[in-house]
Amino acid sequence: MFKKILIANRGEIALRVIRTCKEMGIKTVAVYSQADEESLHVKFADEAVCIGPAASTDSYLKMSNILAAAEITNADAIHPGYGFLSENSKFSALCEEHSVKFIGASAEMIDRMGDKANAKSTMIAAGVPCVPGSEGVIEDFAECKKLADEAGYPVMLKASAGGGGKGMRAVWKEEDLEDAWDSARYESKAAFGNDDMYMEKLIQEPRHIEIQIVGDSFGKACHLSERDCSVQRRHQKLTEETPSPFMTDELRERMGVAAVKAAEYIKYEGAGTVEFLVDKDRNFYFMEMNTRIQVEHPITEEVVNYDLIREQILVAAGVPISGKNYLPKMHSIECRINAENPYKGFMPAPGKITTFHAPGGHGVRLDTHVYAGYTIPPNYDSMVAKLITTAQTREEAINKMKRALDEFIVEGVKTTIPFHRQLMDHPDYVAGNYTTKFMEDFEMEKE
Repeated sequence: MFKKILIANRGEIALRVIRTCKEMGIKTVAVYSQADEESLHVKFADEAVCIGPAASTDSYLKMSNILAAAEITNADAIHPGYGFLSENSKFSALCEEHSVKFIGASAEMIDRMGDKANAKSTMIAAGVPCVPGSEGVIEDFAECKKLADEAGYPVMLKASAGGGGKGMRAVWKEEDLEDAWDSARYESKAAFGNDDMYMEKLIQEPRHIEIQIVGDSFGKACHLSERDCSVQRRHQKLTEETPSPFMTDELRERMGVAAVKAAEYIKYEGAGTVEFLVDKDRNFYFMEMNTRIQVEHPITEEVVNYDLIREQILVAAGVPISGKNYLPKMHSIECRINAENPYKGFMPAPGKITTFHAPGGHGVRLDTHVYAGYTIPPNYDSMVAKLITTAQTREEAINKMKRALDEFIVEGVKTTIPFHRQLMDHPDYVAGNYTTKFMEDFEMEKE
């Protein structure tokens, strides 16, 4: 087992990893930028090392600084959390070269599944259902047009190296295809340094449902059921729940089998998610694989009583998994609380928190790194907390979330708490009748 783990991340996920390490008797090292000196993850780690100025390119993405911090503190493993370097194959390879265990996927695995075109062709070979379209990167516009004609409009152009909605274009008719092709490639090149594109048939009004999996170094994998992540804005998730109100026992079984098949086909090691689009007729299609822990992992932990961070660490240390699949015993919902103004198009709202009162009570979990007096820096993602409620039924979990949101007081900055409170009363959400298009018609009531 590892003696000391460096957490190459910030905020709530860094604090989350520190907590599990402490419970396992493992020493921790926090790294932080100059903007994060007052963050709780810095205060609660056994050691802390400043790795650069506020800009993430000079700190949390600076591989040499992180590896130097690991060396001077004698850390024998690095946990990357999510975002930043968590799916960076070069960093995974560098950790291996420096004899520091990367608690995540190998460089080969990240390259294989991180490139979406490669991932899709791999899943086709594994026998996992995929959306009709190109099997790999599209060579040129002529091939793009031919594939679109074969698939039939509407189609979706996607950046092979994409993420967060960058380089994605929905195309509804042939005359719009060339402009979409050019603009998607330009955006992808600017965002990822790569303008490779692939194409899929556009699945209209889909659900975004992901299956949590864990694989060990012995080629065995298991799944921990699904999470419904369909409430999104600009391809960014706002709230998640498990089990999905759209799911049936038969569909859960089939999707779980497909996710495990995908993981075992590539001999995946670590925690990850196999992400699917599910159409209105409950046909499901592979979308991508995330080779890291997910923001929304707590809801899975709550419904199956399973510490996913602990399992990541055990698997990285060479401990085999049981191979048992897990099904949800309760219902859990997560609301991502961001420092944004939902009344002004979710405009970022960094600044100093003057008052902070955390909700509590039975079935309420709050993952956060902020407190009264903390200043939210403008340099990073705007998420400041994850509020999770868990109950015997979906209705009870919603009611618990309403109560917890009413209790949650953050003053000094605008947050998305009012949005989530209105969402919990929205008749379509309450009925479980939502898709990835839900937010297109959602309007905030007046402040």
